[in-house]
Amino acid sequence: MAEQEHKHGEMNTEVQEQTFAGFVRWMMWAAGGVIAILIFLAIFNS
Repeated sequence: MAEQEHKHGEMNTEVQEQTFAGFVRWMMWAAGGVIAILIFLAIFNS
């Protein structure tokens, strides 16, 4: 087996942080779009 020891806090998480930031940004746009569609439907009584 591997003789490597895991040391807490040494992993580079920059890529994961950027991915999560992109996900949150996309979800905010998606939620805004859904809200805009709901407002449109409420205004025009569709």
